[in-house]
Amino acid sequence: MLRVFKVTGDSLYPAFRQGDFVLISKIPFWFDRLSVGDVVVFNHPVYGQLIKQIECLLDGGRAVFVIGLDEFSVDSRQFGPVAREDLLGKVIWHIRQAE
Repeated sequence: MLRVFKVTGDSLYPAFRQGDFVLISKIPFWFDRLSVGDVVVFNHPVYGQLIKQIECLLDGGRAVFVIGLDEFSVDSRQFGPVAREDLLGKVIWHIRQAE
């Protein structure tokens, strides 16, 4: 239900930086509580585990269009929507690395 995920890359910089940790949970998915702006971690068959922000909900919430904050981020603009079953969890806590 709860997992810790280490942020790699700068896709969501400056909000999330390389080396930060996030706590993710699947509990919000059970109650259909996904919203635009939520940050989620998911599995992608080519790119592996990714962390992105939800830009929009599709097909009644059964898929999400996700983006990174960096204009060069690899996200739904390249690979399309992410199925809800591929989502590992919603970020519920962010632990910033020390500067």
